Amino acid sequence: MSSSYVPFLLLLLILCGHAQGRFISDTQSASQDLISDGVHHHHRSHIPRSYLTLNPFSVDADSTCDQTYGFLPCTTTVLGNLFLILVYGYLMYLAATYLSNGSEMLLEILGPGIIGGLFLPILGALPDAMLILVSGLSGTTETAQSQVSVGMGLLAGSTVMLLTVIWGSCVLVGKCDIENSVAIDNKNTKGLSLTGSGVSTDIWTSYAARIMAISVIPFLIVQLPQLLNSTSGRHLAILISLIVSVVLLVSYCLYQVFQPWIQRRKIAYAKHKHVISGILQHLKNEALGKLLTDDGEPDLEIIEKLFNTIDQDSDGFLSFFELRALIVGIRFYEIELNQNDAVDKVMKDFDTSHDSKISVDEFKVGVSKWLNEAKRAGNANSDPGHRSMKFLSDFHSRTKQEHALLGAGDQSDEVVEGAENPKWTSLKAGLMLLAGTLIAAAFADPLVDAVDNFSDATSIPTFFISFIALPLATNSSESVSAIIFASRKKIRTASLTFSELYGAVTMNNILCLSVFLALVYVRGLSWDFSAEVLVILIVCVVMGILGSLRTYYPLWTCSIAFLLYPFSLALVYVLDYVIGCA
Repeated sequence: MSSSYVPFLLLLLILCGHAQGRFISDTQSASQDLISDGVHHHHRSHIPRSYLTLNPFSVDADSTCDQTYGFLPCTTTVLGNLFLILVYGYLMYLAATYLSNGSEMLLEILGPGIIGGLFLPILGALPDAMLILVSGLSGTTETAQSQVSVGMGLLAGSTVMLLTVIWGSCVLVGKCDIENSVAIDNKNTKGLSLTGSGVSTDIWTSYAARIMAISVIPFLIVQLPQLLNSTSGRHLAILISLIVSVVLLVSYCLYQVFQPWIQRRKIAYAKHKHVISGILQHLKNEALGKLLTDDGEPDLEIIEKLFNTIDQDSDGFLSFFELRALIVGIRFYEIELNQNDAVDKVMKDFDTSHDSKISVDEFKVGVSKWLNEAKRAGNANSDPGHRSMKFLSDFHSRTKQEHALLGAGDQSDEVVEGAENPKWTSLKAGLMLLAGTLIAAAFADPLVDAVDNFSDATSIPTFFISFIALPLATNSSESVSAIIFASRKKIRTASLTFSELYGAVTMNNILCLSVFLALVYVRGLSWDFSAEVLVILIVCVVMGILGSLRTYYPLWTCSIAFLLYPFSLALVYVLDYVIGCA
């Protein structure tokens, strides 16, 4: 269904709320179902009736429903509420799509930083936050206590769905051949090999997984009174958990704002280390493999001879141009290298006197420092004189791997062309963000009411309805986008995909939880969600550990993710409805 049908759909919903009808059952109390024909007939009990009685999936005649906003339709039947859930769910999906597309358009113009780090994560979690907010905001305290389980179901369902079904699907569709613990871009010849195929990510994705695991701290705090079997400290625990979640939210947004700068600094340092390792490799070859003495210390005499070979004008100093000639001669094919920038960094590293040239003493000190660094990294402690070639080769390979893990090797997917018409693009992005926000705000409450009424009509707990159905509406857009992006079968796209999944879960754990805790605290609701919190903790910790301890995921890891979804549902059912855990 395209967005062009939205006005028609809204008009249809409004008109349904004002429809008239007549009874078609033998007794008026037999059914309250109406068939709209625009005609009102007075009931005469003394006249026998032979009309067909419609009573599919109906509830008691005394059951009533309240129209949201006084005009949106409502019903007490199963099929009617199912229809409303589908309609309102689609509108929430539309809101999420508008917010996502508008955010991407804004990012193209303004770039990362405050926009990419602060606004985009919040906008991505806005539909979920709206649904959680309205689930406990309207009605009496008793009504809010009943409906707030919809918010908890959505919070748990979104987190579990993203880290299980979507995470596993991304591994499955993005798998490539794994060689030396690295997935080879666009090479998929091993089929469904559980260990020979999978996906690789950069180190930033591992950092995102660790942050996600840390974001469950507020859940632990709010559960402390239950764990200690205390009733007096529950309200205080909710307040403390709320404060901690807000602090984590601000900290995470600040990290997102400054992460591009941090990333550039780390990539620059990794590139510098690789250049130094290449220079050491070159010096080792020039010295025929002898850069260390027999006792493992840098051979200063050989290093001085190497300095003289680089000093082309024999003035006792290495100039910028002599250093550049050395780096150009080494030929760093494996990394994208700005040679002038590399020379500046090497000069800054070696030139301790800050006179824009390197003396022989400064050269010996600098080379000795990096040789010792290479020895520590290469673990060259025994018989180093004969192993100098190996530990330098290991150091060079390790710096190359660090460079690749930081995602610096392939930046092609990050290149974004500037918008042709920035003003029009900004206006369009703003309108899409406004439309998405208004739709989410307007139809979150009706969706919660429809879920609550559907639960009453079917006797299915609202938690399970919201756990399974609502995340499909609020997260389907980013889920489909993540799977499509992962299917490009590149390390760079896999890294972005899994980073976005971890980031979405992090925002659920801090932003959406902050909204939920604020509702519970302000309205004085009771916290009876031990089973749901346990599910969130198990899934986040398991997938967080899996994501933070490795940068490649063989195909067998997706089976862990897929199995966690039914496990989560079964665990909540057993704890809440078999054991009766609160």
